[in-house]
Amino acid sequence: MSSGETELPLGRLEAFSDGVFAIAITLLVLELGVSADASEHLLRSILDEWPSYLAYVTSFLTIGVIWIVHSGITGSLRTADPTLYRVNLLVLLLVSFLPFPTKLVAEYVGEDDPERVAVVFYGLTLLALDLALTVFVRYAVENRRHVHERVDDETTAAALRRGPSYAFYAIAIAVGWLLPTVGVVLYLVIALAMGVPARTVHRLLRRG
Repeated sequence: MSSGETELPLGRLEAFSDGVFAIAITLLVLELGVSADASEHLLRSILDEWPSYLAYVTSFLTIGVIWIVHSGITGSLRTADPTLYRVNLLVLLLVSFLPFPTKLVAEYVGEDDPERVAVVFYGLTLLALDLALTVFVRYAVENRRHVHERVDDETTAAALRRGPSYAFYAIAIAVGWLLPTVGVVLYLVIALAMGVPARTVHRLLRRG
């Protein structure tokens, strides 16, 4: 079967992905709130929700960074194929799942054993998402026939060197088991570090 026969439109992949990213990142804010009887001590109730804010910001930044990298890669492509569609669905599966462990962290921080389970489960989800994104990037860029001719080999090679966060997530998960709140803070630090503007992503976006 020729490459042309297996090519699929890239626009549908991008449009569907953007929709899932937008819905997932919006769902995060729905978990924020205070109790119905908080009117008498509203300020204290708002401040007591700090675990929810911490989990929300961490997940929002993580999804945002994944979207930036995803946009940079798809912007460098001219076409897709069935395998890329399927790998992309794996990324979207984990993105759309992220609000659930985020909710668990917000609910159980400060409750000893449930807190540990929630924070480790959250970290494992973040790790799986990072792995899925790495598979997506590698498959998209290593198949040169997917990539626009205007994207040079140096840029694609740099994209393949995207620094993985596996070791950092593994450390944060281990810390999260011992010190759950510190573990969530480390997840936030990883998201911030991943969000530092990368020249490779900017170059890919300019060529998209």
